[in-house]
Order: sequence, then structure tokens, then C-alpha cells
Amino acid sequence: MKKDGKIDFKYDLKIYFGLLSRYKILFLGVLAFVLLMEASGVLDKFLFKVIIDKGTEFVNGSLAKQRFIQIILIVVGIFIGNLFIRVISKWLNIHLLNRLDANLILDLKRKFFNHLIYLSHSFHVSHKTGSLISRLSRGGRAIERMTDTLVFNFATMLFQTIVVGVSLAFFDITSTIIIIITIFVFVVYSFINQHYQQRANLVANEAEDIEKANIGDIFTNIDSIKYFGKEKFIKKRFEGLTNITRRTSVFHWNYFRWLESGQSLILGIGTFFLMYFPIVKFLDGELTVGTLVFISTVYLSLMGPLFWFVHGLRELYRVMADFESLFQYSRIEREVKDLPNVGQMKIKNGDIEFKDISFNYGKRRIFNNLNLKIKKNEKIALVGHSGCGKTTLVKLLYRFYDVDSGEILVDNQDIRGFKQESLREEMSVVPQEGFLFDDTVYNNISFSKPNASRSEVMGAIRFAQLDKIIKEFPNNEEAIVGERGVKLSGGEKQRVSIARAILADKKILVLDEATSSLDSETEHEIQKDLQKLMKGRTAIIIAHRLSTIMKADRIIVMKKGRIVQIGKHKDLINKKGEYRKLWALQRGGYIR
Repeated sequence: MKKDGKIDFKYDLKIYFGLLSRYKILFLGVLAFVLLMEASGVLDKFLFKVIIDKGTEFVNGSLAKQRFIQIILIVVGIFIGNLFIRVISKWLNIHLLNRLDANLILDLKRKFFNHLIYLSHSFHVSHKTGSLISRLSRGGRAIERMTDTLVFNFATMLFQTIVVGVSLAFFDITSTIIIIITIFVFVVYSFINQHYQQRANLVANEAEDIEKANIGDIFTNIDSIKYFGKEKFIKKRFEGLTNITRRTSVFHWNYFRWLESGQSLILGIGTFFLMYFPIVKFLDGELTVGTLVFISTVYLSLMGPLFWFVHGLRELYRVMADFESLFQYSRIEREVKDLPNVGQMKIKNGDIEFKDISFNYGKRRIFNNLNLKIKKNEKIALVGHSGCGKTTLVKLLYRFYDVDSGEILVDNQDIRGFKQESLREEMSVVPQEGFLFDDTVYNNISFSKPNASRSEVMGAIRFAQLDKIIKEFPNNEEAIVGERGVKLSGGEKQRVSIARAILADKKILVLDEATSSLDSETEHEIQKDLQKLMKGRTAIIIAHRLSTIMKADRIIVMKKGRIVQIGKHKDLINKKGEYRKLWALQRGGYIR
């Protein structure tokens, strides 16, 4: 939410009308049929006036029966034709509006989904997923409500006022002025009320987003809640969140007390004057009964659109508040940006060099003039206490962040000279915990190479020794793994990650603590698969468990962002230094 608690109408409407501008003809068609429907509604009331006036003349004997019947037949014919036009106009109006709404929702969802997914890594680690989902889905609903509000609430009221005003001006200019003044005061008062409640609306939206974000967080960590028996604790926390949502919602809704009361007063005064002056003129013989009825009926017919306008005004502020919470993301730019006219990265050899790199994370200095070369097909391991910079080094290689100074070279080319997505597509990773979608085993593996043939995917499955496991699954490789792969064991998830990596077939491979969460027996089996996977590739192994990197070509020992030792396991274990201390601490297990 903005610090001043106000909606940036200009910015948000610019985005909305930018989306709408693609469908100008469709939107104008919708408005044309709305105008036609409103005009046909006033025509019905004029026909009623004609019947009353001619009926009065017939009763007074000043109009012959046959002539009166002719007039009735003409009126009936016009009424039937007008009804036919109104029905067709209504059908076409909704037909076009449905297509307009569907297109706008699609465009908005794609625009912001694409924008969000391309934002930098730092954005996604600092924003809750539940809140993003809430704002994106609410924005999709809001754009439909916005278009419907413009068409059914604002356009209807505007056209109705124009048609009624023009029609009444032919019979009684005083009534026209009274109606215009009443509508003007009614609308201005409603705008003022809605303006003052916009902050309350934004606060209520923010409370709802926080509540939904926490719901997502809670259900994502349901296992932790169950294991620690903290259902009551979470229940109490949720009660606190819902209480905040309730209070902010009530505070927002309380504005409508003043809105409804003030509107009733304005309409009451307007109705009094509209009844008084036409009746006086009728008594003076200046208006006919039919004209008096016409004035009353068209005024009453305005009440529906007028209240729909107010409802639309209320809806407009709600919509703009929903837009504000989503559209604010369009102001956020990628922190890691591609340079203009950069090309696609293609890694052929897999040589990597970190050359005099310096990097700060916020105010914290991580690296200062760090240098490291990794040769083609070399297997290097990064070890050290948590916070020493191992994972950060890999994130810099992937350009999740850019270095403050220095260069990162792949195949002797600065990675900033290529599109960052193409760089990441040229590398592969086996993480500590497999990042799996709630999809089939097959689709999770083919994710790394969507155009892969079935034989390629099944070959990767066999390589990772998944074929023996999935034959026990219902539907085999088409079995659904569940959200984050919850239906699979740790070892099974890692085998899916290995199969995904082998299918990707990239020259650079990152193993990010790929076996540290597994039991010893499973780890032993997975390690054999990883050794096969690393063959013929440049591999970077991040490890806490030193026993897993004993076969590495070189071990890079890090401490507080610096490289303090480099060598093979058998050499480092016999030297005094950081590696020997780490080995002694864990005795073949984990670094504590």
C-alpha cells in the first residue's frame, strides 16, 4: 500500500485503458447498444404519454373513436418494434461485453503474471506467494467489474440522463433543470464520500492480503504444525489475523452509513421540487395529464440508473483499490537487467572463472576481489561453515544477482553479455530438495527439456534408476507427485531431480547439497548416480557433508567470503588449516 494511503487513479487508469485500447471497436459497440436500449426505454414512456393524452381527448369527446383506435394501433406497432429492438440490443450488448471482459481478463493476467515471473530472485524471496496469488486473482476479477461498471453503471446513467433531459426539455424546461441539479448534487456527494473512504479500502485490502499470505504459509508448513502439535497456537494466530481483517472491513463499510443517508436526503428534496412545480403548471393548464405522467415516470426511471451509478461509484473505488494492490508491481523493475541487444548464451566447454569479484548483499560484504578458475569437466567442491558464501557464489553464477565489480566468465565470455534466461538454460542443477510441480513424474522430468522425445525422457528415468521405483506407482511415470513432491520420499525426489538434470544434458552442473537430507543408505545409492551424472561435465558441488566430496578434483575451502584453502581431500586432510578443522568437527558427518 502507498504510504499516503491513497489510490493513484491516474497511473492505474492508464494501465486499464491501455489494455482496453486494444478493443476500441468492441467497446464502442457495447456502448452503442447501451445507448439504443436507454433511448428505447424513454420511447416506451412517451408512448404511454400519448395514450393518456389521446385517451383524455377521447373521453372529453374532442377525438373520434375511429381516430383514437388508429392512434392506439400505431402506438402498439411502435411499441412492438421498439421491444424487438431492445431485445436484440440487449442480446448483442451482453454478447460483445462477454468477449470484451474475457479478453481484458486474459490480457491482465498474462501481463502481470509475465511481469512477476520475470522479476529478479530478490523480489520473490521477499514477497509471500499467497499475497501474490491473492492480488493477481483479485485483479482479474476487478478488471471485469471495472468494464461492467463503466457500461452498466456509468454509461447507462449518462445516456439515460441525456435522453431524459433532451426529452423533457421539449415539454418542461423547469423539470429538466431540477432533475439535472438533483443528479449533479447526488453524484458530487457520492464522489466526496468515496474519496474519503479510499484509505480505509486500501487498509482492508492489505489486511486481507496478509491474512491470505499467512494462510498459504500455514498450509505450506502443515507438517511442521502437526509434528510439533501447534494446532492451537496456529489457530490463535489465525484468530488474530481474522480480527484485524474484520476491524478494517467494518471501518471501511461504516462510510456507507453517511453515503446512503445523504443520498436519501438529496433525492427526497429533488423529488419534492419535481412534484411541486409540474403540479402547479398542470393546475394552471400549462401541462397535460400525459405530460405530468411522463415527467413522473421518466424521473422514476432515473432512480434505478442513479442508484446503479452510485453502486458503480462504490464499485469503482473498490476496483481501483484492487488495481492499486496489483498494479504497484508494474512499478517494480528487475534488479538484474539484461544489457541492450545482448545475445543468447551457448556453453560449449564449461570453463568458469570468477575474476576479481566483489559483492555486497545489502550492507553486508560477502566477497572482496575473489578469484576462482574452474576448468572444463573439472569437479570442484565448495565447503565451509554456513554463511561463508558457497551458495551466494552459485547464485552469482546464475545471475540471480550481479556482482558489484569484477567479472564472471563462462567459456571466457562475461555472462552479463547474454540474456540471463539463456545463461540459466545452459546449466543444470540438482538441489538439496527437488523442486517438483504437482504434476506427473514424467512431466516433472521433461520440464528441463520440454521438446524431448518420450524415449529421451524414459532414458533419463532409467539412468536415475527411477524405472524400478515407478513401476510400483499407480500409472507408473504418469503418477502425480503431489504439491512440492510430497507423495515421494526424499530419495525418490532426488532421483527425479537427477533424471531432470541428465535430460537437460548441460555442460555445467551444480549439486547444491544434493544428498545432505538423505539417509546414509539412500545417499550411497544416489552418490553413484551423481558420479555418473557428473562425467563429462563441469561440476560445482556445494557440500556440508564432507564425506560426499572426497573424490572431487579440487576442494575449495571458504571462510567469511574468502578462499582459504584449495586442494584434494587427501592433501588437505594432512595439512593444518580450515579443512582439517571441519573434518575433525564432523568426523565424516556434517559440519556443525
